[in-house]
Amino acid sequence: MLSRRALLAALLAVPTAVRAQGSWPARSVTVVVPWAAGGSTDFLARVLCQRLSADLGQPFVVENRPGAAGTVGHAAVSRARPDGHTLLIGANGTYAMAPHLYDNLGYDTLTGFTPVGLLARTPIFFGANPRLVPGGMTEFIARAKAEPGKVAYASSGAGSSAHLAAELLAIMAGVELLHVPYRGGGPAAQALVAGEVAMGPTDAPTALPLMRGGQIKALGVGNPARTAQAADVPTVAETLPKLAGFECAAEFCMLAPPGTPTEIISRLHGAVLTALRHPEVIGHLNEGAMEPVGAAPDAWEPYLRRELEKWGGVIRTRGIRVG
Repeated sequence: MLSRRALLAALLAVPTAVRAQGSWPARSVTVVVPWAAGGSTDFLARVLCQRLSADLGQPFVVENRPGAAGTVGHAAVSRARPDGHTLLIGANGTYAMAPHLYDNLGYDTLTGFTPVGLLARTPIFFGANPRLVPGGMTEFIARAKAEPGKVAYASSGAGSSAHLAAELLAIMAGVELLHVPYRGGGPAAQALVAGEVAMGPTDAPTALPLMRGGQIKALGVGNPARTAQAADVPTVAETLPKLAGFECAAEFCMLAPPGTPTEIISRLHGAVLTALRHPEVIGHLNEGAMEPVGAAPDAWEPYLRRELEKWGGVIRTRGIRVG
């Protein structure tokens, strides 16, 4: 039986615990996007933050902190106070690829964050200039075999997800392609339209308008299944037996600083799930060719380890290094 003093302490602790769990967010929440405004990560962050602000009663404010392939923003959040008021929305170009490309990230990818979970993904299309590539993926690969190291593709930069998607294609198809890096996805897409290169892996929000306008054509999509926004475009895996199992997409997560309390992560994850199921959010994401995911925090580590192994293998095989 509890003494009067112990019973009083227990009764007093109950409202304290309830208040602690219910006090977040106590003020404005900063959501760091480690890329410049206007890209896919920024688009997702702004759609999600608008809904979270409405649902949780505090402003969720996007702060763009670009630099070094997204690692500057990641490092800042990893060092932030773990109280749930500084968060990160990152992309797999940084969390799964950058650790193999840079000597000093300023944080540990596996232990430097508390996961909220995978938020969404968007397909990567292998777009081609229709004047330079008259056929489909089969013809493109045949040309690359006939002209090793001469068929050029554009990427948004050395070590970017577009760069590694093309290198994965080259490994699996057994070809050598000529990499032409540009300073961002926009310039890379412009180069593809202008005919400076024959091919370019391009995320769906950028690729779909260009495809619909006839400025580029899609050789294939990196999804395991065809995407509803372009159901006539085959998957890369459909095109050649060697490419069976090919998969690449732009994927986006939410992370918090290490040591963020479990109760805050639990409440935040619940709010994110609610937001991703909201009809207005679904509508906006569909417009941007994004598929909501909303995976649980405990699914993050095994997923991250698989992605690190996959893209690390591509980087080692191709001898890619950027810093």
